[in-house]
Amino acid sequence: MDDYILEMRGITKTFPGVKALQDVTLKVRRGEIHAICGENGAGKSTLMKVLSGVYPHGTYDGDIVFDSEVVGFHDIKASEAHGIVIIHQELALSPYLSIAENIFLGNEQVSRGMIDWNRTNAEAAKLLARVGLSENPVTKVMDIGVGKQQLVEIAKALSKRVKLLILDEPTSALNDEDSEHLLGLLRHLKGQGITSIMISHKLNEIANVADTTTIIRDGRTIEALDMTEPTSTEDRIIKGMVGRDLEHRYPSHTSSIGEEILRIEDWTVHHPIQHDRVVVENASLNIRRGEIVGLAGLMGAGRTELAMSVFGRAYGSAITGRIYKDGQEIGIKTVSDAISHGIAYASEDRKRYGLNLIEDIKRNISVASLKKMATRGWVNENEEFKVAEEYRASMNIKAPSVASVVGKLSGGNQQKVALSKWIYSDPDILILDEPTRGIDVGAKYEIYVIIQKLADAGKGVLVISSELPELLGICDRIYTLSEGRITGEVPRAEANQELLMQYMTKVKD
Repeated sequence: MDDYILEMRGITKTFPGVKALQDVTLKVRRGEIHAICGENGAGKSTLMKVLSGVYPHGTYDGDIVFDSEVVGFHDIKASEAHGIVIIHQELALSPYLSIAENIFLGNEQVSRGMIDWNRTNAEAAKLLARVGLSENPVTKVMDIGVGKQQLVEIAKALSKRVKLLILDEPTSALNDEDSEHLLGLLRHLKGQGITSIMISHKLNEIANVADTTTIIRDGRTIEALDMTEPTSTEDRIIKGMVGRDLEHRYPSHTSSIGEEILRIEDWTVHHPIQHDRVVVENASLNIRRGEIVGLAGLMGAGRTELAMSVFGRAYGSAITGRIYKDGQEIGIKTVSDAISHGIAYASEDRKRYGLNLIEDIKRNISVASLKKMATRGWVNENEEFKVAEEYRASMNIKAPSVASVVGKLSGGNQQKVALSKWIYSDPDILILDEPTRGIDVGAKYEIYVIIQKLADAGKGVLVISSELPELLGICDRIYTLSEGRITGEVPRAEANQELLMQYMTKVKD
């Protein structure tokens, strides 16, 4: 007989005008790694918020059975008292506090009414050892990378005697090495009897680490797959997620490539603070009209730094080099200059740099092009509404109206709003930095189609991505970057992952 640590039965959660979850069932065996898959907006995070008490008992229908006991949590503290700890995609750490202070924040190690700092740091060191992190407990969180911060969050969970650990997109912001370390840690915790639930869009990681995968679509449970079965393939998961077969994960496309639209020559960028440190060195590349060009490189290679420095010197210092558009050299000193020359940049960090999360869809789409809808200095609100509605329809942005707050949209829909903003500005060149990060396969496919339509309209598109299959699937040509230098230029017909990785790991002579 199966030993279930968790059963969620008939969970239904309704928001005004939206049924986010409808009769959802979830069963998690004790000591397993259980993956939850679904498109953005399918209800995965909502289900976990119900479980962890973010949405308190009484605000949903259905039952939660944990450790053979029917439970109803009124807040997060109540779920944590039972050993359920959730780590959200946006890490909840204070950058100005030490690692130890973060681990025991709200759970301070007290002796005689005072915090015992020796005990705090000593216990933190033990927890860091359990997660394989060799940092000093007094180190400030701001001084460690995102991968290490994720491990600090897990150490914090372990300090609460966790029985069920929930991780929401734990590897979305991590490089391959940090991701593999984190997945290895989940296996290690499984060996210690800790059950994990992992929400993820990375199907290769799910296939690698999960024992069971539950698929949710449109707020309903579709099926639970035993990942040891040979029929539990990535294609089957995708079919369950999107409700149809994706015979090709990348839409077929015939390129119509024209004249050169952008050329960058001998581009060198120094670090904005460490002025003697070269981040991009003598980089040269070009893009033609109707062409989708990829830029591949490992974490720290300088991809984003190159893109941001070209986009109005938004990054770096002591920048040298030349930019040509349609054969004519242009001067770009500010972001406004870049926009006026028809260059747009969609940031990899849409929440920090790409969108105003507390504003609505309408304002986010219009913000980069207010002059287009202004008369005598006043924005025509009717035109603003009309434009936003057109993009909501054409980009298939799933929201009740353009007055919906962007911060409440799913990741895929947020990305479509960010793209809409720049497409409306009618640029000639679009630089798309990690355009599909943190979104599901269905939404990815839609964004690939959008990118292809932009190229078909005669735009030049530069796509920066950490996913080599993505670049191979949509790009006409791919540049590789290593240690700030362009190390290769490969046409689609000759490109494969092994060759790209060879160029991406090439070191200076």
